[in-house]
Amino acid sequence: MASNPPSSCCVTGFKHEGTSAGEFKVIDGVKTYIGTPKNPKKSDTAILYLSDVFGFFPNNELLVDEFANNGYLTIFPDLFNGTQIGPDDLNNGNVNIMEWLGAHQPDVIDPVVAKTIKYMRETLGVKRIAAVGYCFGARYVTRFMKAGQIDVGYHAHPTGTTHEELAGIEGPLSIAAAEIDPAFTTQLRHESEETLTKTGQEWQINLFSGVKHGFAVRADLSDSKQKWAKEQAFCQAVQWFDRHL
Repeated sequence: MASNPPSSCCVTGFKHEGTSAGEFKVIDGVKTYIGTPKNPKKSDTAILYLSDVFGFFPNNELLVDEFANNGYLTIFPDLFNGTQIGPDDLNNGNVNIMEWLGAHQPDVIDPVVAKTIKYMRETLGVKRIAAVGYCFGARYVTRFMKAGQIDVGYHAHPTGTTHEELAGIEGPLSIAAAEIDPAFTTQLRHESEETLTKTGQEWQINLFSGVKHGFAVRADLSDSKQKWAKEQAFCQAVQWFDRHL
């Protein structure tokens, strides 16, 4: 594994306050949250947002809005068909994450990602797609980094990705990593660096000290270190997309 499967660290963190500015649509049977930029950078590029296990959760919707505020049409499909882990389960220790994960394997998730990419390319006319994957979603960014699918990728504290999937990417990939992360450990991070080097693709890994798995989505914003790391991880994604889209 290039990163370990989701575990208890994936259901901890902080809920963020704010009002979502995007809109929901149903696209080919998939509920989807869409962030539309007022001043798009390019008319033929967009971001595919693949979330952590909380799916439609304020933190994720607010991040989609921020990508839109930075000039990118951002499409956020419900990977879980309404079976995401609920916000009430954040930090309560009641979630059987392995049981939940067993019901959300690639045979379930891949078709949702494929439908969304098809919609983006054929209906919206998007020519180049960047994808962000937080925690659970990172694996599916990796799986779809193929010609004609996802052109540019970004992970934050990834889980579940195999070395074979990572070795198969066909585009540039940026990763924001936490110093304290049982899913993306120091050893797995170094192994991932070796794998990425062999791909011949451009890649980047930024390591943020003193923060835990989930910081890029569920940071404690009252903690200046966590808040800064979250903001920098977001800027990392935007700058990567500005360079490669």
